[in-house]
Amino acid sequence: MANAALFLDRDGVINVDHGYVHRVEDFDFIPGIFDLVRAAQCLGYKVIVVTNQAGIGRGYYTEAQFHVLTQWMQRRFEERGATIDAVYFCPFHPEHGIGGYRKESPFRKPNPGMLLLAAQDWDLNLNQCVLLGDKMSDIEAAIAAGVKRRFLYRSPDVCRDALPVQDLAEVTQHFLSGFGLN
Repeated sequence: MANAALFLDRDGVINVDHGYVHRVEDFDFIPGIFDLVRAAQCLGYKVIVVTNQAGIGRGYYTEAQFHVLTQWMQRRFEERGATIDAVYFCPFHPEHGIGGYRKESPFRKPNPGMLLLAAQDWDLNLNQCVLLGDKMSDIEAAIAAGVKRRFLYRSPDVCRDALPVQDLAEVTQHFLSGFGLN
């Protein structure tokens, strides 16, 4: 799919959300994530992570620690024949950030800034993109950016603006059956 991407939230979608995950030993991949990424890529989608990282803003870990973990994560994908094309993150939090990290940001979901920047950087048609998130803020960012195809993964929230899914194999099946190809 030319000019399309699968946008993935990180914590709760790629890895189990243990709360402010920033160390390799705490990073547990969610079953099916590698198959999903491979399926999307086989269909020509870029795979782009868009993740709020308020743990940086709160002082729980540094941007350097985040980058080390991100590079480790990307290598694990490559070892399994999948590629993460880009990772966008927002370290800011308007209430709980410390120092310069305490501020509103157009990049912090539910704002669409990370998606819009990725679209600009990768020349994406957001109408053809897909987002998989586990929180309403992910879905709200996708709506604001114009991403029409949205999955809400294992969320207790009821949302008519996204297709609820309980496992990643379900999302992979949507890709393999032609979801997003029209």
